[in-house]
Amino acid sequence: MTQGISRRNFLSGAALAAGAAAVAGLSGCSPKTMAETGPDAAATAGGTDSGMAVVGNTPAWLGTAPEIAEADIVETRSTKLLIVGAGNAGLAAAVTAQELGVDFLIAEKAGAVATARGWYGAVNIPECAEAGKSVDIIKLNNVLRQAFWGKNDMRVTKTWLNESAEMHAWVKGIMDQYGFAVSFDADQGEGRGGVGVDMYVPPIQVSYTAREDCPEEHAEMSRNQIFEDLLNKQGNEVLFGFDLVKLVTDESGAVSGAIFDTKDGYVQINAEDVLLATGGYAANPDMIEGINPILPRCLTASNWEPGNTGMGIKAGLWAGAMKDPGAAAFVFDRGAVPPGTKAGWTEESVATGEPMLPASGQFNPGSQPFLKMNLHGERFTNESGNYDWLPYAAASQPGGVYLEVWDANFADDVARFHSLGCASLTNLIVNVMGAGTEGFLQEQIDQGVVVKADTLEELADKLLLEGEHKQNFLASIERYNELYDKQVDEDFGKEPYTLSAIRQAPFYGVTLGGTLLDTSDGLRINADGQVLKTDGEVLEGLWAAGNCAGSLFADGYYNLTHGMACGRLLTFARHEVQHIAGKKA
Repeated sequence: MTQGISRRNFLSGAALAAGAAAVAGLSGCSPKTMAETGPDAAATAGGTDSGMAVVGNTPAWLGTAPEIAEADIVETRSTKLLIVGAGNAGLAAAVTAQELGVDFLIAEKAGAVATARGWYGAVNIPECAEAGKSVDIIKLNNVLRQAFWGKNDMRVTKTWLNESAEMHAWVKGIMDQYGFAVSFDADQGEGRGGVGVDMYVPPIQVSYTAREDCPEEHAEMSRNQIFEDLLNKQGNEVLFGFDLVKLVTDESGAVSGAIFDTKDGYVQINAEDVLLATGGYAANPDMIEGINPILPRCLTASNWEPGNTGMGIKAGLWAGAMKDPGAAAFVFDRGAVPPGTKAGWTEESVATGEPMLPASGQFNPGSQPFLKMNLHGERFTNESGNYDWLPYAAASQPGGVYLEVWDANFADDVARFHSLGCASLTNLIVNVMGAGTEGFLQEQIDQGVVVKADTLEELADKLLLEGEHKQNFLASIERYNELYDKQVDEDFGKEPYTLSAIRQAPFYGVTLGGTLLDTSDGLRINADGQVLKTDGEVLEGLWAAGNCAGSLFADGYYNLTHGMACGRLLTFARHEVQHIAGKKA
């Protein structure tokens, strides 16, 4: 595979269809291809045309801002606040602006609002106090500083820590109006051996479900659709089909609006303040290769919004903004694929210039701490700690993927593991909702993604292990059973309650890689959400919220702060609009 990866037509045709499929569900995924596209192939694909190439001092993925002649502008509008992006952050910002009486317009490149992230993290909400829970925000801020190697801005983190409870009360009030109960998981795993830090550190993850009295017309609405409905009821419509081209700056260098490509031509919207909420660059393979090259080495599935092409980040950089110095991404350890599939862009898709991953969606049991081995049948890491840790560790393993195995005690094991955050979905569906092991896994078994066997030898065969690799596989399971009996992980130090025996038939196995949700390195912001210039000063008129905003994450996602990603974007969306409206000091 020697052809360079290009973004040409990436968002058209099959790629758009893949992006839409990627957001369809959380509990499973359907493979798109059986292509063998290992990490070495992905690296080769980049070549000299990959995102690592530069023109002068400009990365190839950035390029230069397009020149739009004034004569080509078919319409000009004006507003106080321009919000770019109708996703989780953009819609929260728009509803807040509506409540505060701020004149605003919200523009979105797609034809509908983005998929809502249903769960969010909030700190020290009233429900926590009632349950006897509390978070030491000073300690948590320092824990995050350590997790992100000091590359984050502690003042930015502090905004989320201090204001997420107010955000939660606001969201809860709106969801209550529409007939939804907002709840949180008070059981954070105390008494199960811990997860390496004091248990009062993690924030509480909040979710919502339709109540019995929820009106039928609301019951299937997501939070984002509810926000859109609130806007529509007040006569505020999302401007769909507005694809950001570039930001507009005045003579002083301040941002004073934006230009969009629409079906009618270029439209310029002038504004006193522009709030970017355009998402990250998960759907832009050139940016991925250029900024975060470990991802193609360990990804097997997509779960991103097709519109997350990094356009807001690029537009900000063209206007003089500073970007986070490194890369960060939201990678789930749930990219289940059929045996024999390797990580990276599929060969077929690269050949067409539309890079795609072998599968889409998330196989939630991938986040369970079952025994995991590389394709040589060797255990290579501590399986405790979900999300990006396993995929990143697998990036340097054969094929960039790994195997996960369990036995007939699957349901009992996941109940004991008590995984937190969205990883708890497996236990919820299998045990609480009563689907059981077979009911939960059958679809993936029928698809050939999960393999089932009566013996461990047969399981190894179905996972395509042969010779020495098969013997390693059987020896690794035998060793793991010894560690379970001892209740001590002498090899990698995993907590005893996350160990499990693999002795009782039937046996199950799956090949896993990472599922990419989005990236989280973006434009540097201050504690108020104002975008910073390359000299560290404020870029007047420009704000950023959500995954196009940086200053908070680095390298990865600290998986013990469940819901932090969505919680911080909702918090900053509100804070920034409140600041613009003069409601913040």
